[in-house]
Amino acid sequence: MAKETAPNLVIVESPSKAKTIGKYLGPDYVVKACMGHLRDLPKSKMGVDLENDDFTPVYKPVPGKEDIINDLKKSAEKSQIVYLATDPDREGEAISWHLKELFHLPEEKTRRVTFNEITKNVVNNAIAHPRSIDYDLVDAQQARRILDRIVGYQLSPLLWKKVRRGLSAGRVQSVATRLVVERENEIRAFEPKEYWTLEVMLDRIGKPGSFLARYHGEGKKRELGNEAETDQIIADITGKTFTVTNVKKTEKKRSAAPPFTTSTLQQEASRKLNMTPKRTMAIAQQLYEGVDIAGEGTTGLITYMRTDSLRLSDEALNAAKEFICNRYGERYYYGQPHHFKTKSGAQDAHEAIRPTHVELDPETIQSSLSKDQYRLYKLIWSRFLACQMANAMYDTVSIDTECEGHIFKSSHQSLRFPGFIAVYEEGKDEEGDAVGSPLPDLQTGDTASIHSMDKQQHFTQPPARYTEATLVKAMEEKGVGRPSTYASIVSTIQDRDYVLKTDKRLAPTPLGEVVTGLMVDRFNDIIDVEFTANMENRLDDVEAGKRQWKDVLRDFYKGFHQEMLDAEEALKDTRLKVPDEPTDEICEVCGRNMVIKMGRFGRFLACPGFPECTNTKPIVERMPGRCPKCGSGMLKRKSKKGHAYFACERGAECGFMTWDAPTEFDCPSCGQTMFKKTGRGRMKPFCINEACPNFLPEDQRGYRKKAADPEKTEEAAQEAEQKQEKKAAAKKTETKTKSAPKTSGKTTKTSKKKVEPNE
Repeated sequence: MAKETAPNLVIVESPSKAKTIGKYLGPDYVVKACMGHLRDLPKSKMGVDLENDDFTPVYKPVPGKEDIINDLKKSAEKSQIVYLATDPDREGEAISWHLKELFHLPEEKTRRVTFNEITKNVVNNAIAHPRSIDYDLVDAQQARRILDRIVGYQLSPLLWKKVRRGLSAGRVQSVATRLVVERENEIRAFEPKEYWTLEVMLDRIGKPGSFLARYHGEGKKRELGNEAETDQIIADITGKTFTVTNVKKTEKKRSAAPPFTTSTLQQEASRKLNMTPKRTMAIAQQLYEGVDIAGEGTTGLITYMRTDSLRLSDEALNAAKEFICNRYGERYYYGQPHHFKTKSGAQDAHEAIRPTHVELDPETIQSSLSKDQYRLYKLIWSRFLACQMANAMYDTVSIDTECEGHIFKSSHQSLRFPGFIAVYEEGKDEEGDAVGSPLPDLQTGDTASIHSMDKQQHFTQPPARYTEATLVKAMEEKGVGRPSTYASIVSTIQDRDYVLKTDKRLAPTPLGEVVTGLMVDRFNDIIDVEFTANMENRLDDVEAGKRQWKDVLRDFYKGFHQEMLDAEEALKDTRLKVPDEPTDEICEVCGRNMVIKMGRFGRFLACPGFPECTNTKPIVERMPGRCPKCGSGMLKRKSKKGHAYFACERGAECGFMTWDAPTEFDCPSCGQTMFKKTGRGRMKPFCINEACPNFLPEDQRGYRKKAADPEKTEEAAQEAEQKQEKKAAAKKTETKTKSAPKTSGKTTKTSKKKVEPNE
């Protein structure tokens, strides 16, 4: 009897990816998930040999993953071939190497495969053409990991001693924080400059039609710096005739934006979908790994989402052409495959982010996707399709009108052929120039008289604070981080309370400014943007096999170690104080202006008069709209469990609270403030006034479970929470009392929880 052949083992990173790939490979393969890293540097110590200038890492199995390790090890031992199919990037390559080392897999039994997209053809082709582990990729990832470990585990204890216990410093995150701090310093140092604009509404003489013109200058463009200059021009042109001196009509073409890279996807999702980079990448990962589509089964919907390449495969370009011609007509196709040039220094291992099957349009599969999956997939699908569509065509007209030597300009732009705009238009961080009002059919020599004038004073504005999208853009432009790290960097600097997001803009906290100041003074190389970008280039050289990874670490550590010694000596008798952040909130106990402090559960308001005054209270956010009970303002508050709710600013005196968010809209029937369901995405406002014909009952507002009674007072809600907390504390104390050993009069030392430095 022939010996039964053991199935081949394919190891991927996530269960959803395993499910999708398993469907394509059939019964000869067992597909299992390793759930990320199974071996890493230990958390309790450095784990890197620094004393002998060797930088050899000591890797340990990740605690808590013993069951996964044992299961995969048994499966690997039984299998003929083990295919390591982790993500196609540095970290994925390193995970595959760790799996090989952890399970002691021999070379002849080990195969490395990668999937830029998880489709049947690509998966089967990858399995049919495996390769060996790329050790240059592994070394590049090891170098990055150890660099971050060295900085985190040596700098963080210094911050504990000199600023505040529990702080941490990261190599790249510190640079991102510095960008936010420097932008804030630019804003503070900015001195506004006055300027004026002058617009005139002109009526044609002898012909119908009016048009708006803006002052331009006398021959050359001139900026009006004050009101006196503006009034002088008004005096010159008052009562005088304007003459059209130039009419210029042109055709303007506008090309589509290129397909998404990691950076541009995060930026556009932030602008259009209000998604954080972290959320964007989590949803993109789901679309890449596979979603259960009705009639199709589990299907990978997009290509790999960590890339800075703009390359598109011939297969994808041909599919886009066919789809565009069939749905929109040949006139809407670009005319030939539209290739985009990838920026210098980008990694070209993967394609740009695109749909794996362009024929699966978002509307067709919407019922199979969650709301966020649908929104992000539609964004990716539309951007890809648009990049292969014809240019948008505009008719533009520009008119110069002159009076007493002063030139006024008018312009208008109208869309003649939409082209790619029929599918997608790129978002913008700043408002663009207005297209202007439609103009009458003016000819050179036509005359006009003044109907009205409008002069306005303006002041130049400081640079805007970064949004998450513009910070990612800045990091990409400056070479800080790589596609796989942008989301975690932006998320980390907020989690560490170095940066705070307010009204979608990022501002440094006092803590972030103090830590950045220390880093700039004592570790300028580490926090220097150019130095960090050069380090990324060195890691790229390691990946390309041009440089040894331990040489990169030696070059870095020599200078860093000396800076550490110098900093400890210079700061040995110093402790830096984080200044309190003043507010306009008045302490009702003593009348002082309260300040923002940081506690175990986040930011809160405290009286600066401590210990004489111990008043504290939570930070509240003022909301639009009015209280439906008394007409006062509405505030956003947080319960002790961290749940957001909305209450009247008069508190217990009024007693109104609700879980629904007030909006800036008033009900057209009763005039009261309308509310909306909280959560992600756009929610339709509704009226909560029971006497109003537009009233929407609670059970129709879209909540899965009935919301808490909106008449329940804020104090009652807090009292209920306090009772629960007291009950839990009493139970915990009772348990400790029962289990505590008898001490016979002897005291025992209280153990302190060890705080590990972060990287």
